[in-house]
Amino acid sequence: MADTILQKLRKNENIYGTCILSTSPIWSKAVKGAGLDFVFIDTEHIPMDRTELTFLCQVYAAMGISPIVRIPSPNPYLACMAKDAGAVGVLGPYIEEEEQVKDLVGATKYRPLKGARLQNILSGTEELEPELSAYLNTYNEGSLCLINIESTVAIANLDVLMNVPGLDGVIIGPHDLSINMGLPEQYEHPDFERAVKEIIRKARSKGLAAGIHFPSNPDRQVKWMQEGANIVLHSSDMFLFAQKLKEDMNTIKSSVGDYRKPADHSDLTI
Repeated sequence: MADTILQKLRKNENIYGTCILSTSPIWSKAVKGAGLDFVFIDTEHIPMDRTELTFLCQVYAAMGISPIVRIPSPNPYLACMAKDAGAVGVLGPYIEEEEQVKDLVGATKYRPLKGARLQNILSGTEELEPELSAYLNTYNEGSLCLINIESTVAIANLDVLMNVPGLDGVIIGPHDLSINMGLPEQYEHPDFERAVKEIIRKARSKGLAAGIHFPSNPDRQVKWMQEGANIVLHSSDMFLFAQKLKEDMNTIKSSVGDYRKPADHSDLTI
């Protein structure tokens, strides 16, 4: 049996995925041949109802590709809904506070325990009975808890955020981080690069996984893997389709003299 993505990360291996926006059932067949470990399903920025999310999670999981779902806000009930849909991993967006991380750990590692009892466990004021602990470990086996680092406040709080037991890794949101830093989309800026290096270095030093999501340019993924990133979240089906379609149509039009340079609408960052 193949290792789960959590097992791979704990073995310090790399995992590879892309963002999927299409809800077409046929689309999954094309994705299957790409050698992916996971698909990233973003319910923060993409309109998707609960039924569609469940359908996607179940289809990709059945193909042996783990669904990682970014929820709209760092809400433990939304995290549980994503898990109910079949998400293997849950990514909490724009995390800045320790309590947000604890809530996500509770939803992904202690589900279905909730309420005051769960809060007592997370705060360390109460311990699980051995039988219940064993049950929850089995129930949540392979479940992945991830957080987005997307602000200077999060960077300042890295030690606190990353020290929460049960957290498995961080994914940098380069677009929001660059905006928050006052460097919109300046991904080569020394200050931006310094911040990304710090996040990756600190995460890896604490035994956590780290990744960054870029819509294009695989060279950027390679660059940050060389700095220690081991979650490779590359591009999206929408961006790759648009990129290839534009390239092919330009080739066809140029061959018959119909080519006119289009306006640049390449920013498909989500």
